Formats: sequence, structure tokens, C-alpha cells
Amino acid sequence: MKIYTKTGDDGSTGLFFGGRVAKDSIRPTAYGAGDEAQAALGLARVAATNETLNKILVGLCRDLYVAMAELATLEENQSKLEAGKTLVTSEMVDSLDQLIDEISLLFEPLKDFVIPGQNEAAARLDWARVVIRRAERESLPVHSETSYVGAYLNRLSDLAWVLARWQEDETLKSKSVRESN
Repeated sequence: MKIYTKTGDDGSTGLFFGGRVAKDSIRPTAYGAGDEAQAALGLARVAATNETLNKILVGLCRDLYVAMAELATLEENQSKLEAGKTLVTSEMVDSLDQLIDEISLLFEPLKDFVIPGQNEAAARLDWARVVIRRAERESLPVHSETSYVGAYLNRLSDLAWVLARWQEDETLKSKSVRESN
């Protein structure tokens, strides 16, 4: 099987469960932004300093496939989507809420605004956060009112922020330990 099909040479692209649209239309724009968000999380994964962060990021990248599948499906084919596999569910959003709460317990509450760049992992997570925020905005004209894609992307950006603060706190703790010795 070849990677190229030449079917997109005319500026159109195929959608999940059928249909073709212009590559610059709202669906490819929306799931393309999701693709960028996934790549940004993958870039953050390169700097993951522990296995827990790595596992979280792998899971999030897999979940973004679900969101992208939903965004890449025409309204008339939405009934073909499968919850948790090609359709974002409320449980997926709830899972992010729980993870945000758990990770928030791992670092001291902030007293000031954050300036990104305390360490590489945090900076990459902050970059992923802004890319995810854009994906959330780009998805608005595509997903239905009953869809959980918007809520999922909103929570995902919150989680990226929390993960970045956790990674910054880990750096600060290790610096203070080194400074006290």
C-alpha cells in the first residue's frame, strides 16, 4: 500500500465514514487543529521526566484520535460513531477532571502569574496548552451541541496547564534540594 493516493490533489479530502470536502473547509481545519494538538503533546512527551507523565501523555494522544474522528465525520454519519472509540464521551471529560484534581495535589498552589520556561517539559506542555486552546476554538463550528468535543478540549488544555505547573514544581524542588546541600 502506498502512502499517497493522489485523491487530494484537487484540494479535497475524504472524511471518516465517507464524503469529501475542501481541505480548507471547517472539518479539516478542526481535526487538523486536533492533529497539531496531538503532535504538541508528543513533543512534550519527549521531555517527560518520569513514567507517570509519559503514560498520561500517551493516553491523551490516543484520546485525541477519538476527538479527531468525531470532528472528521459529517453530521449525517455521526450515528455511525462509537462511544469512546470515535465519539468523545462525558466519561472522557470526567476522566480529565479527575486527573486535573489528582495532579493539582502534587504541587503548591500558585501565588503569581506563570512565565513559561521553568524547564523544558513545562515549556512544551505550555505550548501544547495553547495549541489545544486553538483546537478548541477551531472545533466550535463543527461539533454539535450534544457533542463532548468542546468540553474535552477545554479540559485537556486545563490539564496541560496543570501538568506544566507540576513539572515546574518538580524542578523547583530539585533545585532547592541541591541548594541546601
